[in-house]
Amino acid sequence: MAQEKKECKIKILKNGPYIVTGNVPLTEKIISPQGRGYEYKDGRQFPQEEEYHLCRCGKSKNPPFCDGSHETTHFDGTETASREKYINRAYKLEGPELDLLDDERCAFARFCHREDGNAWELTEQSDNPRFREEAIKAACDCPAGRLVAVDKAGKMIEPELEPSIEILQDPERGVSGPLFVKGNIPIESSEGSTYEVRNRYALCRCGKSTNKPFCDASHVSVRFRDHQ
Repeated sequence: MAQEKKECKIKILKNGPYIVTGNVPLTEKIISPQGRGYEYKDGRQFPQEEEYHLCRCGKSKNPPFCDGSHETTHFDGTETASREKYINRAYKLEGPELDLLDDERCAFARFCHREDGNAWELTEQSDNPRFREEAIKAACDCPAGRLVAVDKAGKMIEPELEPSIEILQDPERGVSGPLFVKGNIPIESSEGSTYEVRNRYALCRCGKSTNKPFCDASHVSVRFRDHQ
């Protein structure tokens, strides 16, 4: 599997789409309320392809795929995200039996909320074994990679994720969400440099993020819908 992960790649075209190569599975997931938390439900399935191009401007008539609309709409896809490593960007919240790293890159997916509280509250009460496990789950389910749970030995706790991309839909908010990228897929900038490889991150596909290429939850404020 390590070799397969190396072959997977996302390349950003300047003011254009994401070019995905390496047979990366593409599916759709629906963010769905479950009690006081959330879960993913299966949405559409897409044909498996060695290479495909995903819309980044938010104007495609064939979402999630690019149809060239970025050219006719004069999309400005300038990448503005910090290149600092996650560990240098994030602040640490220390709890009694668990710590939490947070770099504040929020995609507003809300998986940080659990039945017994949110990730921060649960971390502060992590001397309770149940709350500790809930805090870990809240962090690991964050599609933006904003939150990472860290044990008291300093080890980051990450789920085992296979390389894949999920198109998120958020019917509760009446919007379409970002691209949830899993499994340490490298992403190359339009200028040829590579962003820090991470297990989880969310890419903007509404075209409005101020932290491109990453999602900053602008899809909610602009009421982005990829279908009618």
